[in-house]
Amino acid sequence: MFPCPDLTDALRSLLQGAANPVTHLAVATSGGVDSAMLAAHAASVAREQGIPLVLFHVHHGLQPAADGWANHVQSLGQILNVPVAITHAQVDTASGLGIEAAAREARYAALAALARQHGVPHILLAHHQNDQAETVLLRLLRGTGPDGMAAMSPSMQRDGLTYHRPWLSQPRARILQAAQAFAERHAWQPVQDPTNADPRYTRAAVRELLSPVLDARWPGWQSRLASHARRAAESTSILDDVADDDLATLDPSPDGLSFSLAKWRELPPPRQSLVLRHWLRRHGAGMPTEARLADLLRQLRQLHSLGHDRQMTVAHAQHQIRCHRGRVRLERRKK
Repeated sequence: MFPCPDLTDALRSLLQGAANPVTHLAVATSGGVDSAMLAAHAASVAREQGIPLVLFHVHHGLQPAADGWANHVQSLGQILNVPVAITHAQVDTASGLGIEAAAREARYAALAALARQHGVPHILLAHHQNDQAETVLLRLLRGTGPDGMAAMSPSMQRDGLTYHRPWLSQPRARILQAAQAFAERHAWQPVQDPTNADPRYTRAAVRELLSPVLDARWPGWQSRLASHARRAAESTSILDDVADDDLATLDPSPDGLSFSLAKWRELPPPRQSLVLRHWLRRHGAGMPTEARLADLLRQLRQLHSLGHDRQMTVAHAQHQIRCHRGRVRLERRKK
């Protein structure tokens, strides 16, 4: 059935429960089945509620067929009677992040630029229950902490925008059924990104090699892992309150980017780890692996409390953590 009532209700629930009123909305639309169906259902709900809607398409230029994908999104916009805004993104393949992470960073930067250009404060993302389950698996295998097990959040703030994932509880099978009904009605087919099935890429390896085994042995595992992520998010919110209180005792700088090493060392070891992860996440530095976090904790604990015996600099993705004169500080790495 199209539109699918469950998918539509999830969108309505998100719009009604948003912390800030949704007065202008965009959908990040690649042209693939998930984002195309999100765009189609959002068009229906936005029209019903009188909310202006635009489709944002980011052209990465990583695939030979990318020009055709942009044209395909344009044709979808014409079917839905929704405007389409397209921008090109430059993926920094030498960033050291890996191609998947580098493409993700470039995509968010491009979406933020489009949002500023069009005055759109809310952007919908098409992640679904299967994506959430894959994220839980990947983070578990990478050795993430309890906060990382919460996986993707239904809403998040980034670059002054609010990103929403209304379908995290929706199985992909439901989206595929809606896509089939849409294709029968409009003769429009979604594009196929070959990297989604290429096991050289980490997420595709989980999807193509691991998921079939889990499907056969534990049917419905995606729903259970997605439920685990929701419970982890609830626990993380409580831990965040504890970490906020602890961080306030560490003589933080006005911008929050540095704190007192001596005061940090007064905390019990588990709370040292908790507040450090919280501090990094608050400033968009990403979560270190368990091994990297253990090494960072070891270095901070071994430093002289005033930091005069030696300086410490630890690279962490696009940031570096420095200790100088008793202050631990987070800085962006210079390119």
